[in-house]
Amino acid sequence: MATSALIKALTELLPQDRLYTDPVDCYAYAYDNSRNFHSPLAVVFPLTIQEVQAIILLCNEYKIPVVPRGRGTGTAGGSVPEVGGVALSLERMNKIISVDPDNRMAIIEPGVLNQELQDAIKGVGFFWPPDPSSAAYCSIGGNLATCAAGPHAVKYGVARDHVLGLRAVTGKGDIIRTGCYTSKGVVGYDLTRLLVGSEGTLAVIVEATLKLTPLPKHKGGLTAEFADTASCARAIAAIMAQPYTPSALEFLDNGALNLIRSRHKNLLPENARAYLMIEVDGALQEIKEATEAILLACQVDGLIEAKPAEDTKALWAARKALSPLLKDIAPKKINEDIAVPVSHLPELLTGLEKLAAQYQISNVNFGHAGNGNIHVNLLVNPDNAEEMVRAYACLDEVFSLVLSLQGTLSGEHGIGMAKRPFISREIDETTINLMKAVKLTFDPSNILNPGKLFPK
Repeated sequence: MATSALIKALTELLPQDRLYTDPVDCYAYAYDNSRNFHSPLAVVFPLTIQEVQAIILLCNEYKIPVVPRGRGTGTAGGSVPEVGGVALSLERMNKIISVDPDNRMAIIEPGVLNQELQDAIKGVGFFWPPDPSSAAYCSIGGNLATCAAGPHAVKYGVARDHVLGLRAVTGKGDIIRTGCYTSKGVVGYDLTRLLVGSEGTLAVIVEATLKLTPLPKHKGGLTAEFADTASCARAIAAIMAQPYTPSALEFLDNGALNLIRSRHKNLLPENARAYLMIEVDGALQEIKEATEAILLACQVDGLIEAKPAEDTKALWAARKALSPLLKDIAPKKINEDIAVPVSHLPELLTGLEKLAAQYQISNVNFGHAGNGNIHVNLLVNPDNAEEMVRAYACLDEVFSLVLSLQGTLSGEHGIGMAKRPFISREIDETTINLMKAVKLTFDPSNILNPGKLFPK
């Protein structure tokens, strides 16, 4: 009864082309890049803040869940409507409202693609530092919901560090404004940073004031090849301990290298079993000094060669293609994005190799080494029940290893559905209960992306 009444009310609110109820039309909004699948009751496409508010108020009235959604590129199942309800797609709220170079700011709607923003602000000398590998397809709203990052987070930080303010609609249906239009502001609680990374469980972000960063004058690249993972990890720690912070520091293990070699002949050396792709930026003198310091830090036992790279475009393209390549060869891979303090990377990376060997699971590791953020990919066959048992036992020990090293279960992908069973191992019960109380303050009927983030 409530369902049919809600659909009738939505039909009166939105035109036919902005309301899907046919299961065939809704299919594309039933999953994200996690490959979890749950069909929504309906999909709505608001164009204004007032429409978002009206939809949430209706869902409150009929006690129907509503799940905010960007472009579905997330890997943790955060936008999957696992309990049905309404999928609230923000993809058509895609205006760049203003770009203000004088104040280094831009105001955007949530459906703007990351790359669209980069293209719009490049001409006035700026960029927005969060740069996930899906930048051409992911929306800024999704970046904010998951606090996305990417290779350049090592120097420039994550999405949360580049947002000055938000407009949002709470799960109760209230329109709120957080933050301010200045780079400094300490009036009231910092609700902006609370909402960024909350995975659509507290409020729906409908507008964001972003802090822009001047484009660096110059960029330089380096590569370093190692005989094994342990020596590479020692070099990473040494690089991050010296005064010059690289603008990107990417790690590839032997599995990742072999995958790239299989698709890009002669791009990588055959004898390397671990590899670093390093970028530095700034003035020419700063790049020169940073390059010298980083090359010196790479001089550890096990180094094969470290050198400046004349052109890293092909390497970066291959690095960004790694996740799609892995999806091709192992569509049901178990993909995690753990992070540890950089000084603990040697123990983490050698520990991952030992666990993969112990449980006889193929594993590919790569990621943002400068943040200690490693993407662990267990390549499994879901039709092999015995292998899946071994894989999840391995994963359990991977998480135990990470937490023993003062790490975290997710560096940038979020919790969503995928990591709920493990979150209580990182966050104590008292803190989780406080988070649940915050959730109910924003969303007293618990209709907004229910079930996400918290252990069941």
